[in-house]
Amino acid sequence: QAQLVESGGGLVQAGGSLRLSCTASGKIFDGKPVGWWRQAPGKQRQLVASIQTSGRPLPYYRDSVKGRFTISREIAKNTIYLQLSDLKPEDTGVYFCNLIPTIGISWGQGTQVTVYS
Repeated sequence: QAQLVESGGGLVQAGGSLRLSCTASGKIFDGKPVGWWRQAPGKQRQLVASIQTSGRPLPYYRDSVKGRFTISREIAKNTIYLQLSDLKPEDTGVYFCNLIPTIGISWGQGTQVTVYS
């Protein structure tokens, strides 16, 4: 079964950095855009960044993460990365990746990011 697996989360002090990875089991991307979502405790899942997986990357960032997060791709490794920098406590949550639109591939377990001040 095709799936996406997130990794790289952790506990980090405010101002710190993490790099998240989203690895696909096979050629799931198939030229579709891929996004990273964040779900904070008690809140809805929100798209924070996305990237095209063919042609120009055309990265998108939610306003609250612009200048601090960087999304990148390594298609040969079926992997999308999200570099988190200058982390803030409000960045805390479970981070998920999926195709856009989010149909056809089930949501994974996500990776927990916890930022303390």
